[in-house]
Amino acid sequence: MTSTYSRVAGTGGYLPELRLTNQDLVERLAKIGVETSDEWIVTRSGISARHFAADNELTSDLAVKAAQQALEMAGCTSEDLDLIILATSTPDHLGGFPSTACVVQDKLGAHTHCAAFDVQAVCAGFTYALAIADAFIRTGTYKKVLVLGAETFSRILDFQDRTTSVLFGDGAGAVVLEASSESGILATALHADGSQRDILCVPGRAKQGGVEGSAYLTMDGPAVFKLAVKVLEQVAHEVLEKANLKPEQIDWLVPHQANIRIMESTARKMGMSMDKVIVTVHEHGNTSAASIPLALDAGVRSGQIQRGQHLLLEGVGGGFAWGAAIIKY
Repeated sequence: MTSTYSRVAGTGGYLPELRLTNQDLVERLAKIGVETSDEWIVTRSGISARHFAADNELTSDLAVKAAQQALEMAGCTSEDLDLIILATSTPDHLGGFPSTACVVQDKLGAHTHCAAFDVQAVCAGFTYALAIADAFIRTGTYKKVLVLGAETFSRILDFQDRTTSVLFGDGAGAVVLEASSESGILATALHADGSQRDILCVPGRAKQGGVEGSAYLTMDGPAVFKLAVKVLEQVAHEVLEKANLKPEQIDWLVPHQANIRIMESTARKMGMSMDKVIVTVHEHGNTSAASIPLALDAGVRSGQIQRGQHLLLEGVGGGFAWGAAIIKY
């Protein structure tokens, strides 16, 4: 009996037109009495720029543009899709319904037999969505799945808080997975710890047409850093063991692009050179669920990532949630 794998057939990425360098943001913040500097931002995060969506641009709009690139690379159309899974913490609609995945389905013109739903695991969202898609394909339920990570985090940032407002940006990334007899996604691992939910969250709640509490992102930076470094090392070793691979057999580490120091720490603990890490955080900051597929697409389109290579994808975010995947690209 032939095993069925989920193979990456195409990737795509999209960043909004508005690009803000650190200096651009420094000048914006100075106008509201908030002081920071390019040196302060780069030293702590490795970020040099980020992209913000236009006022009339929705999360679904970013996702559609990334999806179109991935579909083109995969040599298929939206009519070929069986399922759309979209990871996001910033959906088009309050309460998350209708799901942004359903909006994307409509905007892509995908047929109505195509299922669609959102996944919410913040910065780990893409690894969660990828693992779900892989399970559907392996069981024979679906043959072609569009997996998306898309965010408009600029809309939940408190620009009075320089510790968070300089770190995040907007964007979308996409992957088309298809059923294949050839190895593709070799292993996945997902985890969560709800007891740590308060260190990175949006604490407000919808109430009677308004918001009770803050609608802005809040973060305990040191606590997040400490936990992220710990769990990323653990899940990386776990997924490698599942795939029966050793760290030295990984050609590229494609991590969540949150902070260059976290990526450097993870690579060091894995015994990997930074030359084997796909780094895009300097250009678009932390785009949450979009960051891994954006980095993956950048690596593919630059020619760094080649067919047949082993990739380790990993991400960690609010929830607290984290996950990883090993892919033979």
